Amino acid sequence: MPNIASILKAEITRVARKEVRAEIEALRKASASQRMALAALKREVTELRKELRDAQKPQRAAAVDLNAPIDGEVQRRFSPARLAAHRQKLGLSAAEYGTLVGLSSQTIYNYEQGKGRPPAEMVTKLSRLKELSKTEIQALLSNANAK
Repeated sequence: MPNIASILKAEITRVARKEVRAEIEALRKASASQRMALAALKREVTELRKELRDAQKPQRAAAVDLNAPIDGEVQRRFSPARLAAHRQKLGLSAAEYGTLVGLSSQTIYNYEQGKGRPPAEMVTKLSRLKELSKTEIQALLSNANAK
């Protein structure tokens, strides 16, 4: 008789463990999916905070004036190849580059091909444009397009 009792007890223990294992597996899956959702939400919050911080920063590039004279400015030289290389580096079209300095796309193209030479004041504008960062130039371009 004790043999039957121990066998019954072992069987009950085995079935109970099997049931508990099934329940725990469901809870594990739910927990893992909730952790993944939480991580995704944290990433989204981080991105939104970064966007908010960037939006709240003052637009320094908007205050840049390419026409303003600078005291003790160095005489600048013009190179068609450097103009083309700078425009390519920024990833701008000739029309967009021309918008930044107040010229047409055809004029920029002619300058790049060496068919035309900009006047001294335009060389100054072009050199000041080369001193700006890519983000400042994008801000200037967006301001020019907004007007």
